[in-house]
Amino acid sequence: MSLNIRLSRAGAKKRPFYRIVLADSRSPRDGRFIERLGSYNPMLPEDNAERIVLKDERIRHWLGIGAKPTDRVARFLGRAGLMAPPALPNQTRQNQLKAKAQERLKAEAGNG
Repeated sequence: MSLNIRLSRAGAKKRPFYRIVLADSRSPRDGRFIERLGSYNPMLPEDNAERIVLKDERIRHWLGIGAKPTDRVARFLGRAGLMAPPALPNQTRQNQLKAKAQERLKAEAGNG
């Protein structure tokens, strides 16, 4: 059985609230879970202590057994010091101008 530490959505429409849960990887996102390990409320400001609540001892226990956190939960755990922070991926090149537009910009900069 593969265990994941992941977010389970709760709350009303346009008012999200997430529970951090330990679940079997095959179970649905908001479905059956094994244990509740904390909560995440994105509606609160970043500096609020209630924004991310974690049960440190239980999370360490499950990580020791081999549970794998999802990317978002791994960021939370990295900030809390429960595991090494995940490496940030390199930025994609999608936001950059295409080759011809870059050439045009260089030509305009050279003429101007």
